[in-house]
Amino acid sequence: MAQVQMNSPHRSNRLLAALDDEDFAYLEPHLDVVDFQRGHVVYEAGETIQHTYFPHGVVVSLVTVMLDGKSAEMATFGCESLFGLVSAFVSRNSFGRYIVQISGTASRIELDRMHDAFRERPKIQQLVLRFTEALLAQTLQSVACNATHSVEARCCRWILSTRDRWASDELPLTHEFLSEMLGVQRSTVSAVTRTLHESGLINQSRGVITITNRRGLEETSCECYEVIRQKFSQLLPAPMT
Repeated sequence: MAQVQMNSPHRSNRLLAALDDEDFAYLEPHLDVVDFQRGHVVYEAGETIQHTYFPHGVVVSLVTVMLDGKSAEMATFGCESLFGLVSAFVSRNSFGRYIVQISGTASRIELDRMHDAFRERPKIQQLVLRFTEALLAQTLQSVACNATHSVEARCCRWILSTRDRWASDELPLTHEFLSEMLGVQRSTVSAVTRTLHESGLINQSRGVITITNRRGLEETSCECYEVIRQKFSQLLPAPMT
């Protein structure tokens, strides 16, 4: 068996870090590190998926793009997750557009290799299935959230969730990007973030939002943030912190 590198950069992803040495050694020879810049489109809707990605610092959103050009976020992937597998067991076609919202690196493996691992390594399969359940819970909760909660509450949830994945209070986020993720006008996001800034919850400068009062931001957010966070903590061995 190949010797496992305990300080491997691939272990920056919490799913890969959760694997035991034997299962990680099975995947490691087929993993390589790739770097993504903000705004890069990993896959367009309908494009054939060829790789599975395990994010480290990069944060990627899966968005749907309507015929009129408007877009809205369906799911977000960070260091607690993987993408390019769950939606590619049968059709191999992307559900929507995977776009980088925060620059960073990820581990990449060919989709066929990941399919082999899913079939041949029961513990890898179990981990992927647990992540899939958490992702489904996140997606369904987000649907309910988008239908019932205010833009301000949803914006707070989105900022907090991004902070959990980025592990820093300084988030490289623009109003334009936030408006696309929330499915609202940029002017609406500007009004909301101005209110949060005046309330002392965040500071904002060009292209950066800094959380200054996390407790207050959590209180302003809807309950969906904590519901989703708890679901990931329950199902995955490396919970979001």
